[in-house]
Amino acid sequence: MEPPFEKLPGVYEVVSGYTGGEVENPSYNEVTTGTTGHMEAVVVTYNPNIIEYSTLLDVFWRQVDPTDAEGQFVDRGSPYQSAIFIHNEEQRLEAEKSRKELIASGRFEKPIVTKIFEAQNFYIAEDYHQDYYLKNPVRYDYYRGNSGRDDFLEKNWGEERFITPVVKAVDNSLLHLSKEELKSVLTEEQYFVTQEEGTEEPFNNEYWDFEGEGIYVDIVSGEALFSSLDKYDSGTGWPSFTKPLVEENIVELEDRTLFTVRTEVRSKLGNSHLGHVFDDGPEPTGLRYCMNSAALRFIAKEDLKEEGYGEFVELFD
Repeated sequence: MEPPFEKLPGVYEVVSGYTGGEVENPSYNEVTTGTTGHMEAVVVTYNPNIIEYSTLLDVFWRQVDPTDAEGQFVDRGSPYQSAIFIHNEEQRLEAEKSRKELIASGRFEKPIVTKIFEAQNFYIAEDYHQDYYLKNPVRYDYYRGNSGRDDFLEKNWGEERFITPVVKAVDNSLLHLSKEELKSVLTEEQYFVTQEEGTEEPFNNEYWDFEGEGIYVDIVSGEALFSSLDKYDSGTGWPSFTKPLVEENIVELEDRTLFTVRTEVRSKLGNSHLGHVFDDGPEPTGLRYCMNSAALRFIAKEDLKEEGYGEFVELFD
């Protein structure tokens, strides 16, 4: 359940764990016996000013078999049943409405049995469960491919299986635009880099040798990404940094293209491809965040407050 939510704009974090049981701090081995009363669950932390709760529900239904009360696909037992855990009355109403609409659609021949529960204590699962699909892509793909999940979802949802999230307009952000609208707003190179994982030419881009003082933000989402204080000349022809300005705004993923294994860098909210990070940088981090200028927008230190990034002004005092 992590991948579909982590890819959504406005979602900050998705954490796997256990909820609803009687035992404190249960282990995975305890939960899977079905004797503790816990269910496996994820906590989705999101920004309601960017993405709506109803969109999260739309994505949820497209990941599960809501007609199975005994588990999910090859995972059997009560810990694996599908459920929605609500935190307030507003979420309850939204969840109930969403479930009623699914029932009324007649999409499934069997009754919808997914339950709605009040959120209870949530216990974070062991580290190896977090982002398992990223840490163990081969094992995850093999497991998922043989679980029957994708076949079931394709059969029941077809072309409606994947949705384009509706996001709200935010200052300094293009997140509210559709892909087609985004294509008309960005330059051809900006779209190629951020949306199609492209790479611009070295030594022929806006910021590779730029020396202005300020910060660099995502061209799509406006997220603060890097500071000129951490920028250096790596000799590669692309803007390079020793570290992110805001680590929470950076996502690092395994990239197996070009017949090698690299670490791709994307923005959290915008999900824009930014570049790659390498371990051949200078001290103090030893890292080289090699970015594409086309994915960045520079904001000079004297414009930070006016542009809505006043929190970073003191960095340049």
